[in-house]
Amino acid sequence: MSPGDEHDGYGGSGQTRTRLPEGNTGDVHGGTRRPARGSRSLLMGVGVVVLLVAAIALANRGGEPSDASPSTTTPGKAATAPTGTRPVTGTNGTVPTGHAHDEQGAQSAAANYAVALGSTDMFQKGPREAIVRAVYAPEVVDDLLKRLDASYSPELMANAGLEPNGTAPTDLTFVARTVPIGTKVTDYSEDGATVEVWYVNLTGLAGKGSTKPVTSAWFTSTQKLGWTPQGWRLTSNDEHEGPTPVNGDSRASVAEEIAAAVEQYGGFTYAR
Repeated sequence: MSPGDEHDGYGGSGQTRTRLPEGNTGDVHGGTRRPARGSRSLLMGVGVVVLLVAAIALANRGGEPSDASPSTTTPGKAATAPTGTRPVTGTNGTVPTGHAHDEQGAQSAAANYAVALGSTDMFQKGPREAIVRAVYAPEVVDDLLKRLDASYSPELMANAGLEPNGTAPTDLTFVARTVPIGTKVTDYSEDGATVEVWYVNLTGLAGKGSTKPVTSAWFTSTQKLGWTPQGWRLTSNDEHEGPTPVNGDSRASVAEEIAAAVEQYGGFTYAR
């Protein structure tokens, strides 16, 4: 991730880079956030119907694993179609675990780890440590936690409009949610994988009187994962902006609507 580098990244040498707030904008993950996107067009309506039909079909299969072998080809027109591998078998705190030891499992892990690392819990010391220990390889955890603890300083929290402990002020809802759009394997072996995750990130403070409205931005995260006795674990995580769609014609919702949506709509466990 090129914008918002308040602390050093781990890069390809076992390092990571976490997006943090900067400036006095409503962006709590760095960089300029763009308005929410969408369209009320017929095409969008058809797309939603297609997704619902696919979800129902997957549910009716009962979650049984597919007999097909993991794909090693570049995703094509049906890249977002479910492939059938059971995504996870459990959780480590709030983080899904038990991803399959194959390309699909690596992609599922990468998507779920992107969600965890883009959550509000990363702004609070205890939950942040739990997430980092759940998604990163043990050999990089301790040094990374020291860097993150230094980066998530009281000054940074104040700049994000948060209390020193990383929580939202009274009557406001802190939003930090990552929604993966798709994944792609660029390198794979039995011991490790490199997976790119394309996602949209929502950040800001929702509620009446908020001066840091919730905005959206698009990124691609490049995750290097290693296979450990605990399953797939990150050894590094980097990101860059885009690909970014053109703004749609949806009106921007008022802060109260966004706050209600965040509280009422839960997230997902992702699977390739």
